Amino acid sequence: MHIKSNDFRVREGDQVDLGKWPTIVAPVYKTTGQYQDLLSKHVKALSAQQELLYASNRYAILLIFQAMDAAGKDGAIQHVMSGVNPQGCQVFSFKHPSATELQHDFLWRTTRDLPERGRIGIFNRSYYEEVLIARVHPEILRGEGLSGALLDEKTIWHDRYRSIVALERHLAHNGTLLIKFFLHLSKEEQRKRFIDRIDRPEKNWKFSLADIEERKYWKHYMRAYAECLAATSTKRAPWYVVPADDKLNTRLIVSRIVLDHIEALELSYPKTSASRRSELLLLRKKLEK
Repeated sequence: MHIKSNDFRVREGDQVDLGKWPTIVAPVYKTTGQYQDLLSKHVKALSAQQELLYASNRYAILLIFQAMDAAGKDGAIQHVMSGVNPQGCQVFSFKHPSATELQHDFLWRTTRDLPERGRIGIFNRSYYEEVLIARVHPEILRGEGLSGALLDEKTIWHDRYRSIVALERHLAHNGTLLIKFFLHLSKEEQRKRFIDRIDRPEKNWKFSLADIEERKYWKHYMRAYAECLAATSTKRAPWYVVPADDKLNTRLIVSRIVLDHIEALELSYPKTSASRRSELLLLRKKLEK
């Protein structure tokens, strides 16, 4: 199977029914060894592109990962970005907002961590939590200190989608390439991975009663995700629904999508001017002496 990025892309204006999007597809690889070879090629190519990104200093890249628990966000980030120079990549994980963060608008805490030009920024969860978990659990929204006039559930989600799209449009117009991933996990596969976390002592820390409680809201989350993806996937900041039941395949798909986007920028090393070249040749002569 050849990976075609557009097979997983949510087109702008499309309605989304996640029940019709697969959580597993035919694997790209036939053996674990082939998977490792393919991922290694992707990682090597991504590392080369990251060097060009840093040297050209014209674009920033923001990767956003959203998913249900145990979908493999951490593993995807770890394996796909394993060959990138740590100096050119930053990962931020966003959990429950702090008391200070709640004193600001819902986009404030994440905009502080946006990547600068020449770097790749990764958001493990993001400002999208404010239209996902806050929608499934209205008590979170009510605890954010907003005035009653702003808590109208008939308008607040549309208003937040509009704010997000406006932010992402602004970022794109100022040189930030945005790529957003929803790792689409089935409820049955999540159950298996939760059991694995219980059975393996080194993974016990990843599991809690709250994880079980959240499974009760699965349908609510799927509806929230579907509406969010449909409302905020744009040409300049697309969402990709990546099947997540096969972790290895997920990583190959994610890495291919990232590569396709960065390669489309046609990055190159800065050209050396004639005067700069003369200066370098003079310096070279001095070093030879």
